Amino acid sequence: MTFKGLATQVLMSMIERANNSDNAAAALDKLSSNGRSFDLAEIVSKFQGSGGDVARKAKSWLGDGANAPISASQVQHALGSHRVAAFAKKLGMDRDEASEKLAKILPELIDKSSQGGYLINSVGKKSFLAGFTSRFLKQPA
Repeated sequence: MTFKGLATQVLMSMIERANNSDNAAAALDKLSSNGRSFDLAEIVSKFQGSGGDVARKAKSWLGDGANAPISASQVQHALGSHRVAAFAKKLGMDRDEASEKLAKILPELIDKSSQGGYLINSVGKKSFLAGFTSRFLKQPA
């Protein structure tokens, strides 16, 4: 399973309007540059490239400690309000609501997809997938 597949499952579990996997995946694609497929490394890079407080928060998500919270406005600034608006439109919600949801989802997704300050390169190991899904969705593996 890919990071996009995991992100799609997470999105569907946390946003009621994302009740269709194709629609949820298409919404995630709207967060990437140039209409590319959802790329978690690109998302992390956008937060890190924002500098200052936002970059420090992104570093906390990659690290093994507590995750620093991010505001909806910081999400819009880092990802681009036009990308957040396109994501929101795909899910039938307004940009502010989408920003609030992404402010909760993305730090957790990045945290659970990283180890020791870096994104994990692959999600191909079955035991990793079971552990990831159970930790994120709070279900037993």
